[in-house]
Amino acid sequence: VASKCFFHCAASGTTTRVCELKIWMLERLKWQKNIRTHGWEKKPRMLQVQDSVEETTSNSEVAESSPPNVQPIIPKVLECSTESSSSSASGNSVDRAPSLNVGIFGYSRKDLSDEDLRNIVAATLTCRVDHQTYHINGGFNNKDGMKKLNRRMEQIEGEHEANRIFYLSVPQEALLDVSVSLADNSQTKRGWNRIIIEKPFGFDALSSYKLTQCFLSKFQEKQLYRIDHRLGKDLIENITVLRFSNLVFEPLWSRTYIKNVQVILSEECGMEAQGRYFGHYGVIRDIVHSHILQTIALFAMEPPVSLDGEDIRNEKVKVLRSIRKLNLNDVVLGQYKNSADKSGCYMNSLMPTFFAAALYIDNARWDGVPFLVKTGVGLIKHRQVLLFTLW
Repeated sequence: VASKCFFHCAASGTTTRVCELKIWMLERLKWQKNIRTHGWEKKPRMLQVQDSVEETTSNSEVAESSPPNVQPIIPKVLECSTESSSSSASGNSVDRAPSLNVGIFGYSRKDLSDEDLRNIVAATLTCRVDHQTYHINGGFNNKDGMKKLNRRMEQIEGEHEANRIFYLSVPQEALLDVSVSLADNSQTKRGWNRIIIEKPFGFDALSSYKLTQCFLSKFQEKQLYRIDHRLGKDLIENITVLRFSNLVFEPLWSRTYIKNVQVILSEECGMEAQGRYFGHYGVIRDIVHSHILQTIALFAMEPPVSLDGEDIRNEKVKVLRSIRKLNLNDVVLGQYKNSADKSGCYMNSLMPTFFAAALYIDNARWDGVPFLVKTGVGLIKHRQVLLFTLW
């Protein structure tokens, strides 16, 4: 299923104006409280906004209607708001900037109504599902399906500017067809487009390179986002906080104090639900090459120059390049068999569903420290664990 959302935002200065409006309102409320407390009389005054942000009323009026040393200020940036209020009071129509709008479109080959999709989403969310959620049955021809999707999006967007984000969660064998059809038929011309691609990104280095070249022929690199959804887990996100924001752990984060590191990722679900998927990819392509190595890279990397994405990536790449080539004696592979079924549940290929290994990073910080990895599906319990043992 590929889904997308579009955004329409007001001017870039909106946040600044809102903050200054809050300050002005607080000053007004404080002034009105003093009026009630001290009995100062409030008389109508004429206000005029100038570049110097000063009030142009007479000194006598201020002395009678305001407490000492208090002069309500209207920032110049609120001038448009003041004018809008005046125009509305006089009955004139005023064009207002539209508020943020988000539409979510589900695209698949399933025959679902808009309400069916909303119910599916609501079943896994604790928040309210907005009615601007729609489903499009793209059929088996992605070219025609993407044209249908584009017409539906334009119908909802109207004449407003709209940005579109496409999230592709599709089988690898369908990725090229879907992305090319999307690029040719579903991109907006009244805003920017972004494409999010979930791992795995290709079967090997060659297929990954071909995918990249195909995407770059249709999109700019800044439009592409290749993601690993497991990096959004709390355990993974907390690694950098634990390391770089903790004065206790940072000096201990090396081979001098850490004896070994264990990365465990196990799933209890059986192969009945994932047999076809794992028959093509296996646990190494699906989990080790993405989730496990990303976790190890975050754990073992040197402090980046900044928190910029490029700087963090550069440090992670250094770790991955320093991983020693695996020896077969350091690897254990396994394949799932369903013992509850008399006929058994075997894979139709030799793709492994269990992987255990000892990885070594040949650099000054981690030389000689084994990174013990264990991952698989159809195991006893679901676990995601990161452990390190001190000397």
